[in-house]
Amino acid sequence: MSVVVRPLALSDLADLLDVQLACYGEGFVESGEVFARRLASPANCSLVLERGGVVCAYLAAYRSVRGKVTPLHGDFEDALQADTLYLHDMAVMPACAGQGLARALLQPLWAQAAAQGMRHSALVSVQGSQAYWERQGYALQPLEDTTQRARLTSYGEGAVYMQRSL
Repeated sequence: MSVVVRPLALSDLADLLDVQLACYGEGFVESGEVFARRLASPANCSLVLERGGVVCAYLAAYRSVRGKVTPLHGDFEDALQADTLYLHDMAVMPACAGQGLARALLQPLWAQAAAQGMRHSALVSVQGSQAYWERQGYALQPLEDTTQRARLTSYGEGAVYMQRSL
């Protein structure tokens, strides 16, 4: 079955919300309105993965600066001097897990960001995903700024900020 990775579009929102709910449950579900605002951001570089014409994974991402956290339900804020690819949210339908689909989303975005001169990628690890992100080359990174630490708390207990070099 063919796999297509392409930019996330407004027409994908219903499918994205289905994937999100299947992966996270209601506690981390962000609304279609939030995603629509993110897609309109000039910093947006989110992707979706289709297999056989069906959306089965997505990666919500944008160009940012190192050490800056987007709070849960927050908008993607444009950065004048973007140096970091921020991965806000990645989800793969549970029925498709373990098939390399997450990597198929990550690799082209890392390559694109590096080609655009970004030196880092960062994210907030939630729901026990830290070991997965460590296998992808991310490491814990303390946040010095009190505003950014407060934004991190919007993800609940156990959330950590992580980054890697590109």
